Amino acid sequence: MKKNSKLVPEIRFCGFTDAWEQRKLGEIFNYEQPTKYIVKSTEYDDNFNTPVLTAGKSFLLGYTDEISGIKNATVENPVVIFDDFTTGSHYVDFPFKIKSSAMKLLSLNDNSDNFYFMFNTLKNIKYVPQSHERHWISKFSSFEIYKPSQEEQQKIGSFFKQLDATIALHQRKLDKLKLLKQVYLQQFFPQYDEKIPKVRFANFTDKWEQRKLGSLATIVRGASPRPIQDPKWFDNESDVGWLRIADVTEQDGRIYHLEQHISKLGQEKTRVLNSPHLLLSIAATVGKPVVNYVKTGVHDGFIIFLYPTFEREFMFQWFEMFRPKWQKYGQPGSQVNLNSELVRNQEIVLPNYKEQEKIGSFFQQIDIIIALYQSKLDKLNSIKHYLLKKMFI
Repeated sequence: MKKNSKLVPEIRFCGFTDAWEQRKLGEIFNYEQPTKYIVKSTEYDDNFNTPVLTAGKSFLLGYTDEISGIKNATVENPVVIFDDFTTGSHYVDFPFKIKSSAMKLLSLNDNSDNFYFMFNTLKNIKYVPQSHERHWISKFSSFEIYKPSQEEQQKIGSFFKQLDATIALHQRKLDKLKLLKQVYLQQFFPQYDEKIPKVRFANFTDKWEQRKLGSLATIVRGASPRPIQDPKWFDNESDVGWLRIADVTEQDGRIYHLEQHISKLGQEKTRVLNSPHLLLSIAATVGKPVVNYVKTGVHDGFIIFLYPTFEREFMFQWFEMFRPKWQKYGQPGSQVNLNSELVRNQEIVLPNYKEQEKIGSFFQQIDIIIALYQSKLDKLNSIKHYLLKKMFI
């Protein structure tokens, strides 16, 4: 393996030693913009079976019927789709229609099997457009890339296709497991006006009891020192962490570590937890339950359940099941506004403590498996990101 940052990548397959060739994209690709598109449905059915692709995170806009006479609307061959700099590129290998106002269609001159290689090369292009260059891809011809021989392109493309297939397989397994958990949550917890769940573990037959959350724990709100940007509230040497909404999103509600730590002065302005507690987010990711396992000060975007008489894991899972129902406290189109009093008055139907433990333990094991799959997926994506950097110039 040779290492030359200008001519070859850091990592190569055995047997390839030639320098990569510098080319302009205009010498490799043709591009065109479809004139228009028509969307007839947002869901798949027998009549509307051609997907329509669009910019943004969703990418799949909807489905359409086959409309004749629309120039360049339907694409049959594998292509790379660009919209603008903010969204980047997508590789597509099935028939579809595209949104003409936001997307560009690029096709290889020689229509060779190295498309996947070129796709990943294009993804690595770094270009920050000026404010007046919204559709920057129209200038793509001038971009320069390095490319190896056809044989090496195909070798690299095949490798990353296999890696993507493995990632997709793990993602599907993870999605199915998360979906299965959601189904179980609906089965193991009473819904609407039900007094008992649809599914119960053996030997549990007692009726569930209706209570208000405020009768099951002392519910208090966290507290934040102000102004929160003042560095005097924080100290990296402190053994007391600082729990923020961002930590909950990153760790999916189970807090085992915190990046920020609060100073002794800051601890006087917040609520410090010295043992594991159940919390509930009432800001940003509203209604997200949290189990905090570390010594921490709690941001005022959370409420804390002190001195609970419920089993913590059971209640954590109940909040996961109930989370969409907090929307009833928000106005249409606005953010939900939760507070301690609303949570205290929320009614819940729950079983005796032993059954709570059984249910909580069951869902905790599912969460452990989900976390394991997520960890594998994260590692695979990390490996791919590393190799994309090392195997391309």
